[in-house]
Amino acid sequence: MNITFLGAAGEVTGSCYLIECGKARFLIDCGMFQGDKDAWDKNVHALDFDASQIDFVLLTHAHIDHCGLLSRLCARGFRGPIYATPATADLMGVMLLDSAHVQLKDAERAQRHRREPAFEAEPLYSVVQAEQTLRHNRPVAYDVVFEPHAGIRACFRDAGHIIGSASIEIWLSEDGVEKKLVVSGDIGERNRPILRDPQRIEEADVLLVESTYGSRDHRSFDDTYREVTEVINRTLNEKRGSIVIPAFAVGRVQEVLYVLCKLARDGKIRASNGGMNIFVDSPMGARATELMLKHHAVLDEDVLDIFNVLAGRKGRRQHGNPEIRFTETPEESMALNRIDSGAIIISASGMCEAGRIRHHLRHRLAKSQNTVLFTGYQAIGTTGRRIVDGAKYVRLFGEDVAVRAEVATIGGLSAHAGQSGLLWWLQGFRKPPAQTFVVHGEPESAGALAGKIGEMGWSGVRVAGAGERVGF
Repeated sequence: MNITFLGAAGEVTGSCYLIECGKARFLIDCGMFQGDKDAWDKNVHALDFDASQIDFVLLTHAHIDHCGLLSRLCARGFRGPIYATPATADLMGVMLLDSAHVQLKDAERAQRHRREPAFEAEPLYSVVQAEQTLRHNRPVAYDVVFEPHAGIRACFRDAGHIIGSASIEIWLSEDGVEKKLVVSGDIGERNRPILRDPQRIEEADVLLVESTYGSRDHRSFDDTYREVTEVINRTLNEKRGSIVIPAFAVGRVQEVLYVLCKLARDGKIRASNGGMNIFVDSPMGARATELMLKHHAVLDEDVLDIFNVLAGRKGRRQHGNPEIRFTETPEESMALNRIDSGAIIISASGMCEAGRIRHHLRHRLAKSQNTVLFTGYQAIGTTGRRIVDGAKYVRLFGEDVAVRAEVATIGGLSAHAGQSGLLWWLQGFRKPPAQTFVVHGEPESAGALAGKIGEMGWSGVRVAGAGERVGF
């Protein structure tokens, strides 16, 4: 039995692991690389193997760095099933179609202006190919043991990261010997709104554990509420500006809306003119909110009240909520640029690499009365990371745009567990796995988590290397 670390090894994005067991070859995740200057080239060459020889795929969740190359895999000859939880299967359709559309628009823009040469190649896949990928979906509910291939059993457990996210237990049999492989997926933080806490797993022979925040913890949620309150009131009331919030359409948009609605209901945030206008400028974010309600059984009970108000009720104020509008058309999105002050604009993508957020940054970054509020992880090499790291200018649509707006980072809304949360999840194992590979983290974070796991008395722990193939 062998594992090859095709992505998310020594870095956060591109999650993809090839498992070979007896006559079976399958992938766990098939994600897109994002962020650094080599990301496009990595995506082009990520699947340099015979895709037709892959028997099936197990998908941990629907974020694009975990599912974003599935359509390319299918286009290159994959014909097998893709197993995921029902919510992940639904969200995958939204994510892949949006990704294909963004790639097409980026390629057209680059060719039209002869800029950003990395995008002068054809898109990684088309909208039609994204649609065809969905035919491979085979949804399986949490806690159901199923058999994707002879001699292999698997089970999804709730990872608490985004709706539908899963850790995966996999039992592999070869020559009469059975071994259990566990893949953490992305682990969420405990005691957070919207999603249930992650499930812990008790046994594994081999473990792959994520380390996005393996070197640090997040602020408490009380601190997060206080920081968000201060930023919003300062921007809207003292500076008379507007706030731009880059947010992932799946998970982060909904959590930001929950926090804003709760703070408004509690009278913590307000606009000096008596009104506060929140715009969700992400069609995918609106669809993800609707899908979240469809799968309400996996949500915390205390959030359903707010999300029932949001879904399908554009512009209506109920139960103390601020006015929230979901924009759909490009014209509605462009109209937001005519609002000088008092607006909170939530838009994708979360790392500012594509989508409508880049237009909002171009219009508002250079004005000191505005604030850009980051609520999630920004990968190395992304526009969001450059802004967070203090860049004086960022490149948007072929132009250098000055960064004069206030830049605020709120770490407490991360969908990833911090170091303590990861260690809590790992402490659920009754005995240490024989082999533990730390993945899905930048070198500092992965190394720090590996050290902490070693302090727990575990042996056989190390950081996985990109492209490395190991037996177990």
